[in-house]
Order: sequence, then structure tokens, then C-alpha cells
Amino acid sequence: MLQVPFIRDNKEDIIARLAKRNIDATQMINDAIALDEDRKALQTLLDNTKAESNALSKEIGNLYKSGEAQKATILKEKTTQLKESTKNYEQELNDKVEALTTLLYKIPNVPHASVPKGNSDADNEEIFNEGEIPTLHKDAQPHWELAKKYDIIDFELGNKITGAGFPVYKGKGARLQRALIAYFLDKNTAAGYTEYQLPHLVNEASCYGTGQLPDKEGQMYHDATDDLYLIPTAEVPGTNVFRDVLLNETDLPIGITGYTPCFRREAGSYGAHVRGLNRLHQFDKVEIIRVEHPDNSYKAFEGMIEHVKDILRELKLPFRILKLCGGDTGFPAALTYDFEVFSTAQDRWLEISSVSNFETYQANRLKLRFKNSEGKNELCHTLNGSSLALPRVLAGILENYQTEDGIKIPDVLIPYTNFDSIS
Repeated sequence: MLQVPFIRDNKEDIIARLAKRNIDATQMINDAIALDEDRKALQTLLDNTKAESNALSKEIGNLYKSGEAQKATILKEKTTQLKESTKNYEQELNDKVEALTTLLYKIPNVPHASVPKGNSDADNEEIFNEGEIPTLHKDAQPHWELAKKYDIIDFELGNKITGAGFPVYKGKGARLQRALIAYFLDKNTAAGYTEYQLPHLVNEASCYGTGQLPDKEGQMYHDATDDLYLIPTAEVPGTNVFRDVLLNETDLPIGITGYTPCFRREAGSYGAHVRGLNRLHQFDKVEIIRVEHPDNSYKAFEGMIEHVKDILRELKLPFRILKLCGGDTGFPAALTYDFEVFSTAQDRWLEISSVSNFETYQANRLKLRFKNSEGKNELCHTLNGSSLALPRVLAGILENYQTEDGIKIPDVLIPYTNFDSIS
């Protein structure tokens, strides 16, 4: 979340930049400043009242020692009143702090200066495009038909076991999934990321820490009995590894990677654009997460972009990169680039990765800091990216690598699959 001193010092700029998200944040920003002024005034009253009470307590002690019990009794009545005032001020202060925190949780991150204005994904800017779109044979099919033809993904069986959006991978389909996970993890660890095996459920504090709550309230699967949430992405447990952590400047940068299943309640709509693997409630994803010095985070961001490019080049999939507009940028992100692969069989682009810089927004919620060279505590910057999300990568492979005789396996994956085609 945004820091109050930052809000106070950059009020007009914050309001202007949040307008890129199509939000008029004027009232929220003014309320945050006003609540903080009330908080500071109450804190001053509380501190003064406690100081006066402590001084009187010492004076009462001295009066008793000098035999002036009557004067001491009079002062004791005043200390009783001061203690009652202290109690009231503490309650008022707690209420103000809670109200301020609740409000700050509702204010999204300020978009980076380079983020374009826009209302939806239609307003995102294409900034990079690479790869040759293959020419398929005349009977080419979308991946959901290929999955049925070669018996590698069973959507109907998943629907029977659980419901729509929970596919069952079978035979070479399951092995190709496992191969992609292993390949992604190997690429990430070779690039210096430390592999973590992370929990698939998290507590409420973890969801607040990365910004899923309160923004995504109702969009995550929630176990009310234990008050735990199924993770929508490995970003949540992975970034919360560093919650309430004070690092040394020499510890930075830190990079971790992990594979997890991901769970999302988003219902979506009907039609070919959400058929098959295009939108799921459960899917597999390999994530990369970075904790960076503020001076280095955008250099690290560019490095993450190049890392994902390298993976897609090795898979030989045509892809493009979009800079998300303000209206399509996630609640906690300052800047997000989306990667999309082209599905020749569907004749459309499929999102397969988002890389985001959150600057200090998550770190402030997480209380993730480092001690700088001057010995002062400073908030870190956090970043994350999909490296990669499997469903649409798999869809792209099945569709773009199909031939009349079957589906070829990308060369880079053959050492992981131990087969070179599906037929």
C-alpha cells in the first residue's frame, strides 16, 4: 500500500496518475491525509497526557515521602482522571489507525509514468513482436479437438470429477505437462533463481500482504473453517516468504522460483475464447519472484522480460509483448508487461505470462525492508512474473506444432518428455 508521507508529499501527482486507472482518487487521498492528521493529533494528546500522568506520579511519591499526604491525595484524583483520558485517547487512536489502514488497503498502486491511459485490454500497447507464425495444414484443429483426438486431455472427465475448468491430463499429455514444469524450473534456476516448494493454501495476512485482499475478495477459493485461501498464484506464498523481514543491503537482490497449481474462481464467459485450456479454475504455473534494491528494480524488470523471451525463443513459439494500460493493470502493480503466444489454429493471441514491478507497494504491506548503507531501514521493491503459465503454452504447442501425422514436440522439451511426437 502507499505510504502516508508519500501521499502527503505527492498528492496531486498521485491523483493524476491514478486517473490512468479510470479512478477519481481525490476523496480517498484527502481522507487518508485527514485521518493521518487526526492520528498525529491524538498521538500528541496521548503522549502529553501520559507524560503529565508520569510527572504527577513522581510528585505524589515525593509528597508522601515528605508527609504531605493530603496534597498527594488531591493529585491522585487528577491522575485518575488522566488515566481515564489516556484510555479514551488510546481507543480513539486505535480507531483512527484502523480506519486509515482500511482506507489505504483500498487505494491501488500508482501506475508508473510510462503506463498508457486506457479502459481495458483493447487499449494495451504492443511493444514487441517476434517469431514466425506457422502455416498449418487445411484440416488443422484447435487444441480441445486435438486433446480429444489423441486422448491427452479429458475435459469431460474433469467436469465429472469436479466441474468445468478442472481438466484431467492423461498419458503423453500428463508427461508433457511435467516436462514443461521441469524445463521452466531448470531455466529459472540456471538464471540464478532459488527453487522453493511452497504451500498451496495461505492465510489472510498473506493475501493482504501481496494485495489479493481486499481487491480480490470473493474471487479466491476460501475455506471458512480454517480461514485459509487456495492460492491464485505462487506469487502469494512466494512473496510472503519475506513478510516481516529486515534484510541487509548486501542480501539484495534475491530471486526465487517455484511451481504450484493455481486456483481461481473467475467464472468468465462462454465461447471459443474460453474453451479448453483458454480459461481454467485450476492450472499449473511456474513463477519467478524478485526482491530488489529500489535503485535496481527496473533493470531487474527488464532482465525478467529478457528471461521470458529466451524461454519462448527456445520453444519456438511466435509471441508478442504488451504494455498494459492503466485500466488493465493489476491493483498492486506499478507496471506490467503481458506476453502472448499466437495460436494459429484459433487465429488469436493467448496470454501466457505477466511480469510486474510493484515497487514498494507490496513491501509496505509486508513490512519487507532492508538496512541501507547509512544504517536506515528502507522498503524493498518486489517483482514477479509467470515463467510460465502452462495451459496456454500447452495450447500453443499443440496447435502450432500439429501436422497431418500428429503433434511434434519442441526440440528443447524432448530430453524431458523422452518422446518427440504425439500421434
